[in-house]
Amino acid sequence: MAFKRGEIYLANFNPSKGTEAGKVRPCIIMQSDLLNEVEHPSTTVLPLTTQLIDAAAPLRYRIIARGKLQTDSDIMLDQTRTIDNRRITGNALTTLSSMEMMQVDVLWQTVLGLD
Repeated sequence: MAFKRGEIYLANFNPSKGTEAGKVRPCIIMQSDLLNEVEHPSTTVLPLTTQLIDAAAPLRYRIIARGKLQTDSDIMLDQTRTIDNRRITGNALTTLSSMEMMQVDVLWQTVLGLD
């Protein structure tokens, strides 16, 4: 299955350690479509949480429920993970718009120290 950057899927983040995000939860595909198109065996993602924190940029970015994403969620930009593709299940729940992806990229670059 070829993922697309900006799509949100469910993924199994168990087992987790310490402050890592765990359990089955939505995640956004952050990996380049160059790797996604060749079906690279692992994918870089950011997990989402329904424990919302207002005004938490650059650590959080709010996604409003839509499509099959049934609850407003925050992208946890400080929880970058590269996971085996077998952890990702089902079809895309929704896809971020170009504008949303630009905003996420700016925050992600800040968190990674690339700005």
